[in-house]
Amino acid sequence: MASASPHFPISLHARLHQTTTARSTPLKFSSTRVLTRPIKASTSETPPDLAVETRTGSGSKDLPIRTIPGSYGLPIIGPLKDRNDYFHKQKPEEFFKSRIRKYNSTVFRVNMPPGGFIADNPQVVALLDGKSFPVLFDVDKVEKKDLFTGTYMPSTELTGGYRILSYLDPSEPNHAKLKSLLFHLLKSSRNRIFPEFKATYSELFDSIEKELAANGKADFGGPGDAAAFNFLARAMYGKDPADTKLGSDAPSLITKWVFFNLHPLLTLGLPSIIEDPLLHTFRLPSALVKSDYQRLYEFFLESSGEILVEAEKLGISREEAAHNLLFATCFNTWGGMKILFSNLVKRVGRAGTKLQIRLAEEIRSVIKSNGGELTMGGIEQMELTKSVVFECLRFEPPVPAQYARAKKDFVIESHDAAFRVKAGEMLYGYQPLATRDPKIFERAEEFVPERFLGEEGERLLQHVVWSNGPQTENPTVGNKQCAGKDFVVLVARLFLIEIFRRYDSFDIEVGSSPLGSSVTFTSLRKASF
Repeated sequence: MASASPHFPISLHARLHQTTTARSTPLKFSSTRVLTRPIKASTSETPPDLAVETRTGSGSKDLPIRTIPGSYGLPIIGPLKDRNDYFHKQKPEEFFKSRIRKYNSTVFRVNMPPGGFIADNPQVVALLDGKSFPVLFDVDKVEKKDLFTGTYMPSTELTGGYRILSYLDPSEPNHAKLKSLLFHLLKSSRNRIFPEFKATYSELFDSIEKELAANGKADFGGPGDAAAFNFLARAMYGKDPADTKLGSDAPSLITKWVFFNLHPLLTLGLPSIIEDPLLHTFRLPSALVKSDYQRLYEFFLESSGEILVEAEKLGISREEAAHNLLFATCFNTWGGMKILFSNLVKRVGRAGTKLQIRLAEEIRSVIKSNGGELTMGGIEQMELTKSVVFECLRFEPPVPAQYARAKKDFVIESHDAAFRVKAGEMLYGYQPLATRDPKIFERAEEFVPERFLGEEGERLLQHVVWSNGPQTENPTVGNKQCAGKDFVVLVARLFLIEIFRRYDSFDIEVGSSPLGSSVTFTSLRKASF
């Protein structure tokens, strides 16, 4: 969900042509527009009464320069208190909302986990609104080096001894080479995406139907994880894992390896006295997952023939390329699909039968009008389907956290004030609050399936930033926006299409999971029209 950080970023993007078509607008959304004049200032050269002029839909006003509120507390004690609040006492969303209320500001100073002996410096400036958050994407102002997972970086022993693309700043020479390789991977696989997705997810739903018939309910998580990897292997590399030494083991191997990368940021719901020393204080030994990682690495080394030839042309060794392909496919893309697809089932399931029938009608009508074939042009005609995907990415982005380090002194603006940031300070954004900003989105805390229909919906896409950049912009070798932005949106739409080709509606049960949601189907009503 980019090299965005730190929970399962999504970094494969396809440059697939999208056609803008006319839309109707069923809802009236906020007309507030925020256009900000660039400001360059440092503490030493800016007088304390400086005001920054902004323009909004209702006129203009002056934003006063305000000292960044908040406190890091006493050494050791402050970080420990904030960590306990974040993981145990308040949980992430209330952790941030309570401090917004306390400081009357969406920009403030706070400690971010894990701290302990894992991260030397937990101190950040939090950016929690839709206006301040985008500075995290501005590579002229911020640096991304080694910040993919936030205030700590996992050992390179977990990635074959290499600093992977996600940890590179665009200013580093290897960044352009490795991102170009991912663009090549996506381009070379474009003709396999549609057929392999249909084949793989038809197998998935056949198995879910059998499980449901036998037991009255069917888990989506495990079978969905297996389907996601099988699809990626078949579509991206032309390999069926079942025909290799990897077999069906990939999801369990990836899950264990990802856990060793992300354990400082995860919670298992254990009492803090057990969980914090176990997960959040010391790094788990990478040697414990070395053999699992080696099996994955061998699969990618043996399956990436033509891609590795291209890597050598770009000046990347076969070994480094294989480690990067593994990370991009398993950590970023598979992990992103794991979270996003469960979220789609959850949100559409909770929305109820009325939305589900509308999706089924739209999807089947478009396919029928195209002679029974699914085409890219046809997918673009499925306006509600596309809006539902964007609303899911807005409401519950797969990558909730984003980090960057200020390259220089500059001024950050929220809706209500401006704040001086000094070179070297760590900036942090919690994306769900930025993309549920009530000053940008009406009914911001509601899942509104039709939100992105029509001209106003199209305009709001600039505030959908799950891909480490606005939905209205494109990834390049010079930025950190996810290489696979369009690919992710496409497969999410394909996922809904496969569901509603087969079913009129469905019912679910939802539980919690360390990564995303746990979803179980309790009914699937087959297509009746």
